[in-house]
Amino acid sequence: MNFALHVHETGGPEVMQWEECPVGEPGHGEVRLRHTAIGVNFIDVYYRTGLYPAPRPFIPGREGAGIVEAVGPGVNLFKAGDRVAYASVMGSYSQERLIAADQLVMVPDGVDDRTAAAITLQGMTARYLIKQVYRVTAGETILVHAAAGGVGQLLCQWASHLGATVIGTVSSDEKAAIAAGAGCHYPVVIGREDFVARVAAVTDGEKVPVVYDSVGRDTFEGSLDCLRPLGMMVVFGQSSGTIPPFEINLLARKGSLVLTRPVLSTFISTRATLEATAADVYDAVASGILKPAINQTYSLRDAAKAHRDLEARRTTGSTVLLPS
Repeated sequence: MNFALHVHETGGPEVMQWEECPVGEPGHGEVRLRHTAIGVNFIDVYYRTGLYPAPRPFIPGREGAGIVEAVGPGVNLFKAGDRVAYASVMGSYSQERLIAADQLVMVPDGVDDRTAAAITLQGMTARYLIKQVYRVTAGETILVHAAAGGVGQLLCQWASHLGATVIGTVSSDEKAAIAAGAGCHYPVVIGREDFVARVAAVTDGEKVPVVYDSVGRDTFEGSLDCLRPLGMMVVFGQSSGTIPPFEINLLARKGSLVLTRPVLSTFISTRATLEATAADVYDAVASGILKPAINQTYSLRDAAKAHRDLEARRTTGSTVLLPS
């Protein structure tokens, strides 16, 4: 008997209902996957609350790892017993599921299931941000918001490895220590320090070429003031709320700034880009460049508590749900 969390009406964490969910045999191009670990990401909150629309009812979650139980006709990428993972596919808050085989990647032997569930979506996100949206290079100074979070820590680790200096915002002294341990050279505790002034001080007034912002509304205006002329504002989340409308000429007045709102699915839209991205992430884990911190685990049935903790900023690093 298979169970999953369903959302029939959007709202708070309590709308996720634990219900029986029959899983049939895989169709053409599909596999039946038994989850062993499931990643929790802030995008799950956006769908649960209705900020991002989805046909209802739906099973939330967009990242998971597990074992292939059966393959359907036409599947030659995987076989029963393979360890696989995926990112950016709705429906991971389930014990078992059907999923298109071409959305999966093989998990290498050196990466355990919990790490795969914690690193696949977040690691792929960090990769496209730091290597494709804006290519961080040695000697640069960058600003990363929510530097103690899952993606934030990976950005700090990867940027530091590339030779960049990282300024990172956090919400507490505890998180400042965590960010520093991940390679953030200058943690800034928001609410006690002015991150705009700190950026100016660290860079001797030159400011930074790029800001990576997953916070959104609360940090947006200040982030623009941290950018040097021709700098890039990369908004890849909105944990504090949606950024209000603004006059686009503001970007011109602040120095011909570039604003972008990328999403992972665009960067892994083909089989070739998915495999290349996953391989780079798993190689970075194997070589020690990326060290995912799985600081919270919950039973799948307790996903509501995981969401409450995430929204209250009580979590650090990665959060993983365990189906059994």
